[in-house]
Amino acid sequence: MKKILFLDRDGTLIHEPLDQQIDRLDKFELEPGVVPALLRLRDAGWRFVMITNQDGLGTPSFPLRDFKPLQELLLRILSSQGLEFDAVRVCPHTSADRCDCRKPKPGLLLDYLRDTTWDRAQSAVVGDRKTDLELAAALGVRGIRYDRRKLGWAELARQLIEAPRRAAVTRRTNETDITVAVDLDAPGASSRLATGLGFFDHMLEQIAKNAGVGLAVSCKGDLHVDEHHTVEDVGLALGAALRQALGDKRGIGRYGFTTPMDESLAQVALDLSGRAHFVFAGRFPRERVGELPTEMVPHFFKSVSDALAATLHMEVKGENAHHMVEALFKAFGRALRPALARGGGSEVPSTKGSL
Repeated sequence: MKKILFLDRDGTLIHEPLDQQIDRLDKFELEPGVVPALLRLRDAGWRFVMITNQDGLGTPSFPLRDFKPLQELLLRILSSQGLEFDAVRVCPHTSADRCDCRKPKPGLLLDYLRDTTWDRAQSAVVGDRKTDLELAAALGVRGIRYDRRKLGWAELARQLIEAPRRAAVTRRTNETDITVAVDLDAPGASSRLATGLGFFDHMLEQIAKNAGVGLAVSCKGDLHVDEHHTVEDVGLALGAALRQALGDKRGIGRYGFTTPMDESLAQVALDLSGRAHFVFAGRFPRERVGELPTEMVPHFFKSVSDALAATLHMEVKGENAHHMVEALFKAFGRALRPALARGGGSEVPSTKGSL
């Protein structure tokens, strides 16, 4: 899904003079660092929409002949650097006109409000006034207040691009009530793992520890029936949370690969391909480890693979069922670590341009 930055013009892209009208060439001045910041954001996948209030535009106090050449100059400068806008929306009214299009009212963006093809969670309004933040609330997106002294363009772009990749998924059915939260950029042990199955909690901790991610899982399941629904639905919720946190997958490693544990050897090949496919090979020497049926181990990973939309191949050999299961969970975590890792610039790791 598209992620969009709705950008104010005066005071955000270009410096706003004391009289608040940019109607002469000597008043025209780009905000510091705006071009390199927008280029970084463009390369990280954001698209741009300009939305600006221009009080009294078209009236004798602010004729179009004063506005149009400078607006065209701004667009030409940005275009010369490879920066284009999907749309430019201008409200020409004053507050006394009580129009429906003057910020913070969203009248100029009704088509975007109706459109479901852009990502609200990763989109934002950037502007220098309270009205820009109020517009963000009306659109249901984040509002960022630009200030060249407190939050200039370089830092603003850094915060957006390097924002922690987090997600929380709640899954409720007649069989389970589950919340899974992940933080892909918080290395360290997991916390708050409570599925009602002690050994399963221990295995989820192996994923988090070896993947270097933060993980919290809470599950109230119908364990009085059996363990199936709890294990399956936690897998589905975990896969969905990982997929949501990954966003558009720009700069990730994509692939991850193996782990021995004493006499056991688990081999895992992972591709965050956007296509769900699961292959498992291995036989466990006993039916249960703690409260966890061993038949549910491949079923759990298939659920993760399906919800994550990932290709996952797993093979395990060994003599001790505990070691074999733990080796699989550790190996999956180790495969996740390089696959989730950022460091590949701003490119999507696919010749298709999307995953």
